[in-house]
Order: sequence, then C-alpha cells, then structure tokens
Amino acid sequence: MSDARQRALMLAPFLVGVVALVAVPAVTTFALALFEYSLLASPEFIGLDNLRALFDDPFFAEAVENSLLLAAIAVPLRVAGALGLALLLTRGFRFAGAHRTIAYLPTVVPETAYALLWLFLLNPLFGPVNGLLGAIGLPQPEWLTDPTAAFVAMILITAFTIGEGFVIALAVRQEISGELYDLARLEGATPFSTFRRVTLPLMAPALGLLALRDTAFLLQASFTPAYLLTDGGPDLATLFLPVYVFDVGFEQFRYGYAAAMTLAMFLITLLLSVAAAVLVRLRMR
Repeated sequence: MSDARQRALMLAPFLVGVVALVAVPAVTTFALALFEYSLLASPEFIGLDNLRALFDDPFFAEAVENSLLLAAIAVPLRVAGALGLALLLTRGFRFAGAHRTIAYLPTVVPETAYALLWLFLLNPLFGPVNGLLGAIGLPQPEWLTDPTAAFVAMILITAFTIGEGFVIALAVRQEISGELYDLARLEGATPFSTFRRVTLPLMAPALGLLALRDTAFLLQASFTPAYLLTDGGPDLATLFLPVYVFDVGFEQFRYGYAAAMTLAMFLITLLLSVAAAVLVRLRMR
C-alpha cells in the first residue's frame, strides 16, 4: 500500500467526523434559517426574513451585548491568569507537577458539574464565597438574584477555566532560551524590565492567539453556567447568545429563527476572530 493511500485511510475517520458533525449541521442550519419552521406547522420558505427579524428583536440585541461584554472582560482575565500561572510555575520547585495539575483541573471537570459546584460556592446562605466575604467584613452579594452580581458571577465562573491556556503559555515560556535571561541579568535588568522587554514580546504572538481562541470559546461556553444557574436572568443580565438560541429553538420551538440566530452568532464570532487575528499580526510586525 502506498504512503498516499495510508495517509488517506488514516485521515478518513477524521474527515467523516468533520462531514457528519460539522459540515452537515452547518448546511442544515443555513437551510433552516430560510424557513418559518416550528414544531406545530409545516416549513414555509421565507427567504431572509428571519435574519431581518433579528434587527428588531430586543432580546437578541440584549444577548449580543451581554455576550460581547462578557468576552471583553473575561478574555483579558483568562489570558492574564494563564500567563501569570505559566510564569509562576515555570521555575522548577518541589511539587511543581502537582501545582500544574491543580491549575489544569477545572478544565477537565464536566461543565455541568463545574456549574453546580459554583452554585454551591455562591449560595447566599451557606456558600463559602459569602462566608469568606462576611468574615473579612465585606458585603455579601445575592450572587444569582441581583443582575450586576449575577453577571460578575458569570465572569468569575468563566475566568477559572484557563487550564488549556495555561498549558499553552507554559509551553511557550519554557521554549524561551535561558541565555536571554542570563544576558538581561548581566545588563542589570530588573525582573519587571526583563518581563517587559524579553518575556512579554516573545510570548505576545501566542498570547494573542490564545485571546482569539478564548473569544470564540466564550461565545459558545457561556451556555452551561448561565442556563443552569440563572436561566438568562435576573432581568436578562445573563442572557447570552447560546442561552437565547436554546430558548427560541427548544422552548419556543421556533427552529427557523433559532437557526438564523446561530448563523448570526457564527458571523459575530468570525468577525471578532478576524479582528483579533489582524491585531495579532500587526503586533508581530
């Protein structure tokens, strides 16, 4: 068997998965967006009416605003957290492997279990978070019933799942030659100036790509905690795009309109990704 045929056979399962799990659903979503299609009526072709209706939907506008605000706040926190952990755990010290495992642990916990854990942590009556705040004399928010506190809670929940970003940042940091740091010390550079002039410039491309990935990730991953903990409330404070798509598609059974919102969410993610990629490229020049 030739090498080309072996490669084709090895790629075949992946390609089948891409077609079945990505290409077919994408084409089906685009087709559904062109129809008025619900559980109680036959599909009726309406062209781009579903997409036009998005511009007049106040709930869609609220969901877009909430999603973009979440990404604008949580992504820098996630990247900064991944960078900080990578710098802290790069140096060899006792039990470094255990500390790295602990840093990665929240990422491997199932999303539902992770969200329910935060439901316990943020409980206003016996939750550890409010218990700690009360012990040091700080206000104890009603985390899941106050709109502002609920949004802050979503930021906290998404900010802690930085295991993958930490691994990427750690790998990039370890690839930086130690000779550069030796030269910086010989030149009398302070730790901060070494970080600013050596570490950060060399890690900037990877951190930019990490921010790009996290932006696309957060627009999708905000569903589970928002749906399980607040169901988009209170007062629409945690109504993110995935939550609204689920509500329209699987609670209102408006499949065509939900498909149109899914397309809009894809376009928003694509535009943000392109913008972030352009900024990264400009930064690298």
